[in-house]
Amino acid sequence: MKYYLGLDNGGTSTKASLFTPDGKEVCTASTDTKMITSKPGFTERDMDEMWEANCKVIRNVISKSGIDTHDIASIACCGHGKGLYLWDKSGKPARNGIISTDRRAQQYVDRWVADGTEQKVFERSCQHIMACQPVALLAWLKDNEPETLENVQWVFECKDYVRFRLTGEAYAEKTDYSGANLMNLHTQTYDAELLRLFGLEDLMSALPPLKGSFDVCGSITEEVASLTGLQEGTPVAGGMFDIDACALAADVTDEDHVCMIAGTWSINEYIKKEPVTDGKVLMNSLFCMPGYYLIEESSATSAGNNEWFIQTLMPELVQQCRAEGTNIYKKGDELVESLSASDFCPTFFPFLMASNVNPDALGCFVGLSNYHTRAHILRSVYEGIAFSHKYHLDKLLATRDTPVKSIHLAGGAAHSKIWTQIFADVMQLDIETVEANETGTLGCAMAASVACGDNSDIRSAAKKMTKMSRIAKPVEENVRAYEKKYALYLKLIDALDPVWKEYAAMQKG
Repeated sequence: MKYYLGLDNGGTSTKASLFTPDGKEVCTASTDTKMITSKPGFTERDMDEMWEANCKVIRNVISKSGIDTHDIASIACCGHGKGLYLWDKSGKPARNGIISTDRRAQQYVDRWVADGTEQKVFERSCQHIMACQPVALLAWLKDNEPETLENVQWVFECKDYVRFRLTGEAYAEKTDYSGANLMNLHTQTYDAELLRLFGLEDLMSALPPLKGSFDVCGSITEEVASLTGLQEGTPVAGGMFDIDACALAADVTDEDHVCMIAGTWSINEYIKKEPVTDGKVLMNSLFCMPGYYLIEESSATSAGNNEWFIQTLMPELVQQCRAEGTNIYKKGDELVESLSASDFCPTFFPFLMASNVNPDALGCFVGLSNYHTRAHILRSVYEGIAFSHKYHLDKLLATRDTPVKSIHLAGGAAHSKIWTQIFADVMQLDIETVEANETGTLGCAMAASVACGDNSDIRSAAKKMTKMSRIAKPVEENVRAYEKKYALYLKLIDALDPVWKEYAAMQKG
């Protein structure tokens, strides 16, 4: 039997999965890494701990599956986009890695918008600038940690750092770096003028050579084989930005569907043969399928808010479920399903980690009363997250000439029947969910299958390896209820906009 190994590095979790050529998940292992929050807006991780986590999940998935590692035909990685992982000339991490929820560099973005730099950048990269992108973080380091940049050998994105540790070879895979404001999307190469606009021209030599998602970018080294149990010489593919991997696993390989990923980030995307260059969307990047661009609207405003609510505000229920051997998320679904779309719930802004309306906006509940129960508040979390996705979806739909046939949903919300229905009712579109438990690692496995020649292209891999599950259709009564609630959500966004700078000042003390 032949297998493909996929690695997925999120902001705080690391996963490894084995898949068969028909897309069956054989085994998955996962572990968490600590998020380091030394100051408000700072989110980092220890890069050595992160590497050790990858070795651990590889060992565990091999042990749990009991397979012969000679049967692993190829490996590929994906990981969160944006953020920053620096490798020092001394042969070690230059500092902690910076995760994609980091907001320390927002002042640089504000300045670049105000002085016209962003407009010049957009002409080349087809992207607005985000505080969590490498360019903003590198600018912050240049001013605040100049000693860090003096000896940097490689500027990595998350999964490119992991692949480097697996193979010892430094490459920059295009889907990630094209979403980092480091590449000219028209030429599909690094752009010295882009770096000059950011004041980062001295770092051009630290950008690794560019590769495609399905290019072989080295093989497992002898040292890594001893650390993990993998076979030395196993080929490692370029891999991809995790949102590309999830899109593949959700079978978004044509222009008819939108992919939504409800994880830590609210990812909303579709593919197109030309980028959207009028500035109406946040992000264009190169899709892993040659000839296509990924048109993206995103923010860290999705299911991570639900995780915070459950772990922080329902700890006794978490403990109860653990003692009973039941699933806390299923219990949450039951609470939400005890109410209807028309029930009076508070309005929730899912801005605990970031915002898609004002960079200083924070999470909040509006409209609480002593009438409300825990079920009402939890349902408002489900609804508010869906509203944030719709805010992005409306921007995407405005850039399309043809209607969307359906939304392919992945991430935490896709595992919940009631939440999937809420998405269908709010978006007013059919929602198809992905059958796979681990969409990121499945997308990696598909890339690995192409890299080793078992599939001729990624469409062939998707046809064999992806499976869509249930379909949720909008319910007219619910649609009408959510039209009113969403209109109120938008009014509240406008009403609260003037206060966020004062909150930001309070945070800074």
